[in-house]
Amino acid sequence: MAPESSVRPRAAGELTFAAPRRAKPARHLADLSMDERRTAVAELGEKPFRADQLSRHYFERLNPDAAAMTDLPAATREQLVTALLPPLLTSVKEITCDGGTTRKTLWKLFDGALVESVLMRYPDRATMCVSSQAGCGMNCPFCATGQAGLTRNMSTAEIIEQVVAGARALAAGEVPGGPGRVNNVVFMGMGEPLANYKAVIGAVRRMVDPSPQGLGISARGVTVSTVGLVPAIGKLADEGLPVTLAVSLHAPDDELRDTLVPINTRWKVAEVLDAAWSYAARTKRRVSIEYALIKDINDQEWRADLLGKLIKNKLVHVNLIPLNPTPGSKWTASRPEDERAFVRRLEFHGVPVTVRDTRGREIDGACGQLAAAPGS
Repeated sequence: MAPESSVRPRAAGELTFAAPRRAKPARHLADLSMDERRTAVAELGEKPFRADQLSRHYFERLNPDAAAMTDLPAATREQLVTALLPPLLTSVKEITCDGGTTRKTLWKLFDGALVESVLMRYPDRATMCVSSQAGCGMNCPFCATGQAGLTRNMSTAEIIEQVVAGARALAAGEVPGGPGRVNNVVFMGMGEPLANYKAVIGAVRRMVDPSPQGLGISARGVTVSTVGLVPAIGKLADEGLPVTLAVSLHAPDDELRDTLVPINTRWKVAEVLDAAWSYAARTKRRVSIEYALIKDINDQEWRADLLGKLIKNKLVHVNLIPLNPTPGSKWTASRPEDERAFVRRLEFHGVPVTVRDTRGREIDGACGQLAAAPGS
């Protein structure tokens, strides 16, 4: 039986996005601000500046091994690492394609929950796609994760650990192309990021904070996706973080979107797009409209025209996604000719559009597929 959904109706017709109550993962350095790390180290009986050293080992040198931290006192080195760098993710399965430049990892969390991340290396950059929840409560019918239900929210450090694992693999030259670094992070793995707002914002701050406070990734290289949680989009605009907002729209009309993205029964297309335009105005960042093309469902030319009319002349870009079907699902990718026609109609309205790279299709690339069948 799938866990209870995170979307529960309330008496006044409101919605809540609380995850089921569960034990929390151990506190980790990445959960804490720099001041909080110094306080934590002082509480362990060490000088506060040891937090800076510990942070440098984790975020800059990407090394959690106590034995390598020779600048820390030998007598307390192990204690500091045990207290502030506990292991949070265990690799269950890793599969690769594209000559090893695409690596998908299935992780087991401390409580047995499963999540996925994907490292994609291109000639000019390396991108990590990370999960923010174990499962998802948004219940989108064409999504493997959505059909599994929500297990729990991930912690800030559990999110960061996915990026650090990818950074370690790149730095060690384990990915074809020689040593490298993570340039981009996209919150497009398992979960609805804005339904786990506090932890996701914490993770974004750890990503963009300069070393040794964080990973030193440009905020412009971070993309946060959402199915359209309007109040949270407004909060994100107030954070002062110029990250890219990606709205998973998937339909331009409320009638269809109510079915494809059930949260649309709460916040309609017009409200979601208004929030997106406000975000763009505040941050000066182009909004990405994510649109999974589904055969004979949302890929008609008239829907492309409707979408084009809704978003033309806005600071926006459309990212069309050829649907990666899940086994046994009735939902499948659009015909190539319908995809091309959809692109032409958007271009007719002057809307910038690209079709997403289909990396990972042969390795259960659709988010949630690997977690749904970890033993396969």
